[in-house]
Formats: sequence, C-alpha cells, structure tokens
Amino acid sequence: MLAYTGTVIARDGVDFLMPFGAAVARLGWEGQFGLDLAGFLVLTAFWIAWRHGLSALGVLSAVVVVSGGMIGVSIYVLLASLAARGDASVLLLGSQRARSG
Repeated sequence: MLAYTGTVIARDGVDFLMPFGAAVARLGWEGQFGLDLAGFLVLTAFWIAWRHGLSALGVLSAVVVVSGGMIGVSIYVLLASLAARGDASVLLLGSQRARSG
C-alpha cells in the first residue's frame, strides 16, 4: 500500500480532491467507491474521537489517523489492539468507558 501510494503521489501529486470530485460528478462506480471510502473514513474519525472522550487529543488523533487513509487506520487499530491486550471492550470503547461500564 505504501509503495502504491508513493507511486501515485510521485506521478499525480498530493491533490486528490479534484480527481475525487470529478469521479463523483460522473456518477460512476469510481465515484461510488470514493464516496464509500470517504464515508468509512469519516465514520472512523468519529469513532476515534469518541473513543478518546472527544478530547482535543482525540480529535487531533482522528484527523491525523484518517488523513493517512487505510494505512493510518490500520496502524491506529494495530496499536490500539496491542494496548487493549486482547480486551475487545477496551479496543472498541476506550479504556475509560470500558472500566466504567
């Protein structure tokens, strides 16, 4: 994924909004896929911010992680799952909510 992303950035630059908007405007499968991915990333950002109690650090983490796309989300989930030590409640809810519930 990193190699593919690096190749695309080297060839097309980092401006993804123009091609994304054009794909959505064409009302084709490429645009549908892009909107689906964007929805996933927005939902993931809300989850990360909520998991951290909507704190400033949680919101910042959400923005940084989601900006990395699948790579950023994968790294976040890997680190969060290691920190949760196999406890699914801690992974999904965050340590404070998991302890209080």
